[in-house]
Amino acid sequence: MANKTLYIGNLSYRADEQDLERAFENFGEIEDIALMREPVTGKSRGFAFVTFEIDDALKPALEKMDGEMISGRAIRVRLAHEKKANNKRNNLRRHYN
Repeated sequence: MANKTLYIGNLSYRADEQDLERAFENFGEIEDIALMREPVTGKSRGFAFVTFEIDDALKPALEKMDGEMISGRAIRVRLAHEKKANNKRNNLRRHYN
């Protein structure tokens, strides 16, 4: 399975999903935009994930958008990687369950 997701870091806390859509829509059809927010306040955590319909959009988006300005801040764009399990937490669960 091919990776179709970019990690967008150093986002302005003012940036929203529409800002990200406008910035990345020219590279290909966007499947999903996940702006990470604080659970209680709903405020942005300063990073997001943009998933494209096809992986061909990744390379041009990565090359063009890394360092570009969105809502007054230069963003960092990287390939997203699957989150690894927190071993410490898993070990505690095994120990106490």
